[in-house]
Amino acid sequence: MSKRVLTTESGAPIADNQNSASAGIGGPLLLQDQHLLEKLARFNRERIPERVVHARGSGAFGRFEVTDDVTGFTHADFLGEIGKRTEVFVRFSTVADSLGGADAVRDPRGFAVKFYTEEGNYDLVGNNTPVFFIKDPIKFPDFIHSQKRDPFTGRTEPDNVWDFWAHSPEATHQVTWLMGDRGIPASYRHMNGYGSHTYQWTNAEGEAFFVKYHFKTDQGIRCLTSEQAAELAGKDPNSHQTDLLQAIERGVHPSWTLYVQIMPAAEAADYRFNPFDLTKVWSHRDYPLKRVGRLVLDRNPDNVFAEVEQAAFSPNNFVPGIGPSPDKMLQGRLFAYADAHRYRLGVNHTQLAVNAPKAVPGGADNYGRDGLMATNSQGRHAKNYEPNSYDGPVETGRPLSAPLAVTGHTGTHEAPLHTKDDDFVQAGELYRLMSEEERQRLVANIAGGLSQVSRNDVIEKNLAHFHAADPEYGKRVAEAVRALRED
Repeated sequence: MSKRVLTTESGAPIADNQNSASAGIGGPLLLQDQHLLEKLARFNRERIPERVVHARGSGAFGRFEVTDDVTGFTHADFLGEIGKRTEVFVRFSTVADSLGGADAVRDPRGFAVKFYTEEGNYDLVGNNTPVFFIKDPIKFPDFIHSQKRDPFTGRTEPDNVWDFWAHSPEATHQVTWLMGDRGIPASYRHMNGYGSHTYQWTNAEGEAFFVKYHFKTDQGIRCLTSEQAAELAGKDPNSHQTDLLQAIERGVHPSWTLYVQIMPAAEAADYRFNPFDLTKVWSHRDYPLKRVGRLVLDRNPDNVFAEVEQAAFSPNNFVPGIGPSPDKMLQGRLFAYADAHRYRLGVNHTQLAVNAPKAVPGGADNYGRDGLMATNSQGRHAKNYEPNSYDGPVETGRPLSAPLAVTGHTGTHEAPLHTKDDDFVQAGELYRLMSEEERQRLVANIAGGLSQVSRNDVIEKNLAHFHAADPEYGKRVAEAVRALRED
């Protein structure tokens, strides 16, 4: 059997891959050594800009299978029949750290699912928490800057982290989640995933419903203490990646059961708090979980860069029967995610294998052309404008989801207040759901960071938030901070 021939990028055979061309033995190297120059130039460009957030991630392929009938709520084809299977790609990630960061850190985890449906790709981009720190996207860059490395010290600063939270009382609920026992999952397999935002489903009759997605891990919840995580991060910074890779390779396929909460659209306006507020959860008593299907991951990527680093998820990738809600954070992400990928990967990133829709042979069928790394010429007779007289693709006239009613004047408005809107109630409820041991760890985790803050006014503002959530919660955090600062 003959060996494969090593070639240049243009396909020419390479005679010597061990020695550079030089001007005589021991002489300077030659500019005409095309192979050397091409090899070094390509090496210099192997890295693309990392994601500003969710840079450190892992992923796997698998399938989603419908187990329960939800056709009364959505006409999405991939959810239209019990037993129907759809190929998926899932990417997990930490949020704040860089590509080289450790997996076992106290940070929310990204949970992004790409469904390769017969009607196009549907991207559900969420986290392992049902809520988030802020409710308006205009604050997102500031929030991330406060969590990232300080421009002067080059490290994450407690002063910055807690100063932002001090001025953002709506973050109290998510801070309680993050500093609690579920703040550091033991692995990606042992955590839940949530759509987090509110989305819209529309059925075949045009009725609209608002939904929240819950992926419940079938492996059970497992988490790490701060001490366990610090030890693991030092021993194996890639612990979550290692666990996911090895589990799938040995045939232990992680799975999650998908449930949704469903709210008839007409009930949203009079719900006791704003149902589109990303800092709040819906009561399960009001809207019980309804099972939809099962997600299973059974194949590792062959190339992490090609299929994980270049994977592009965008919340604006909807399919018929599913659409957005007035959730302000979701509205901001509809633009920001796709724009981030155009910057990182180029305008033609949807032609990459991991991102290309499988619904249409040859990829998306539209009039987009040209740009960096374009491969969709579509032949000499294809036109790049619409409408045309050449049998090009045409619009359907069928909206993906029901229209959202709007009223009022343009301007920068605060979200409308519902009867029980409050930044602290749900944080207090979460605290009171915890066991005594869980409360002790929560208080210790918060105090460990807050006690490092240099400004007393920032500490006091944060303590006021915990007091507002629950008097005992605030008192215990205050006492723990005081004890650490007196040491």
